[in-house]
Amino acid sequence: METAIFAGGCFWCMVKPFDTIPGIEKVVSGYTGGHVPNPTYEQVCSHTTGHTEAVKITFDPSKISYKKLVEIYWQQTDPTDASGQFQDRGDSYRPVIFVNSPEQRKIAEQSKEDLQKSGKFDEPIVTQIEDAKPFYPAEDYHQDFYKKDPFRYVIEESGGREAFKKQHWGTK
Repeated sequence: METAIFAGGCFWCMVKPFDTIPGIEKVVSGYTGGHVPNPTYEQVCSHTTGHTEAVKITFDPSKISYKKLVEIYWQQTDPTDASGQFQDRGDSYRPVIFVNSPEQRKIAEQSKEDLQKSGKFDEPIVTQIEDAKPFYPAEDYHQDFYKKDPFRYVIEESGGREAFKKQHWGTK
C-alpha cells in the first residue's frame, strides 16, 4: 500500500470523491503542514498552527495509480485559488499536493504543468506541491462526514465547489 496526501479546502468535501474508487483502501481527514504536534480542530481553525486540512489516502498502486489520484484531485479543487477553496478561506484551506517521494513529486509536477498548458483555466495554476509532513488524523466526528451528516455535507458542497466542478470539468 502507498499513501497520497491532498489538501483542497474543507476536508469534509475531499473524502467522498476518493472514498468509493476501487483500489483506495482508506481516506482519513486530518491536518498537516503545521508546527504544532497533534493539533485539535479548534487550534487549526485559529490559523495559528500552520496546518492545512487534508486527506490521507491509502491506496493499492496495482489497482489505481498515483497519477490517476492526482487527476481526480484536480477535479475537486480550484487550482487557481491559493487563498482557500470556495467558501473556505485562509491558509488552513489552501490547495496543496503533499508528496511522499521523488516519484510522487515528478508525477505531481508534470500533472500541474500539463494542466497549466491545457488552457482549461485562464489564471495560473497556483496549487502548491510540497514535501509531506506529519499527518494528524482529525477527531472522529470529522471522519466520513459525508456519511454521518449528509444534509450538512450537501450544504458545504453547495458553497461553490459543485458548480465549479460542473463548469470546468463537466462533472459533479
